Amino acid sequence: MNKNYDVAAYIWPSYSGQEPRSHMFWPEKYGEWQTVKAAGPKFPGHHWPRRPLWGYVDEADKYVMGMQIEAATDHGVNVFIYDWYWYDRRPFVEQCLNDGFLKANNNHKMKFYLMWANHDVVNLWDKRISDDDGNIIWEAKVNREEFVVMSDRLIKKYFNLPNYYTIDGRPVFQIYDLATFINGLGGIKQAKEALDDFRLRAKNSGLKGLWLQVTLWGDHALNISGVDGSDKSSMKEAVDALCFDGMTHYQYVHFANVQQDYKDVMPEVLREWDRVDNEYDIPYFAHVSLGWDNNPRHTKLMPHIMTNCTPDEIKKALQAAKEFADAHPDQAPLITINSWNEWTEASYLQPDDMYGYGYLEAVKDVFK
Repeated sequence: MNKNYDVAAYIWPSYSGQEPRSHMFWPEKYGEWQTVKAAGPKFPGHHWPRRPLWGYVDEADKYVMGMQIEAATDHGVNVFIYDWYWYDRRPFVEQCLNDGFLKANNNHKMKFYLMWANHDVVNLWDKRISDDDGNIIWEAKVNREEFVVMSDRLIKKYFNLPNYYTIDGRPVFQIYDLATFINGLGGIKQAKEALDDFRLRAKNSGLKGLWLQVTLWGDHALNISGVDGSDKSSMKEAVDALCFDGMTHYQYVHFANVQQDYKDVMPEVLREWDRVDNEYDIPYFAHVSLGWDNNPRHTKLMPHIMTNCTPDEIKKALQAAKEFADAHPDQAPLITINSWNEWTEASYLQPDDMYGYGYLEAVKDVFK
């Protein structure tokens, strides 16, 4: 019997010039395509440049996203997880979601949900200064008042949409940086009160509640003081205290040594899946990253590069994720993938001039 899987790829919504605040990072006004287009090799045998077969398209264009939805669903990717940002009391780079995906006339074919990418903005996105340390441009932490404003907007604008992804009838919302979230609210107790209130407001709006997902970063202590690092909490303690409903990862680089071949990274990944599955009391959803190399964003060499990330190796990882889902029949059949379009980190499903449609064909072979 065929089983349906929820194969969810993260989207980095920067490939458009429609966000005015992005022009400070990419002044040519077509988003981070500027960085991709200018990328080149740092040493002999370095596999850059890589070029998109679809070209440097505007992903805030509904016709472009209509084409991408067709390609994704044809190959078994049926959920997009949009990286979602809130800085300086308002959203950032929402156009690819609002004007691209949500205005595409075929978006009913695909579910989506949001991951609040609540990390500070530093120099990373501007290659001219990305090698400099420090210089926080926008802080990502929010206080309780700001969190209410932000989350009310999410409830009203997105969570009731018919193609918003749900588990047990509840819209899924993922939080990327748990320590930043806790610090902004003032501590674990205050963060729990904020999430409880978020759930209540969702119910009062007519929803069945919320299904809150946390991004895991490996087994390490969280700095929840926001000041001197003296107030520590384990990831599990924080996740349990805040009553999250489930977990996944965003990138292998958050917990594994990526400075090696893909096939040598995978044993670490499988051990991490097993550790999390055994140590936590809430569902874990297997995550597959397609690679890691963020040299396009830097002038100097960044040595942490995952090598030999071939479609054949990716297919093996996806098969392992499928088997993990099959071994957990009591939870949603969700697999997360990094990503649909993280070109500047060399982790994308979109077709390129190296493997063509190879990564998408790997997904199709496993899940369709």
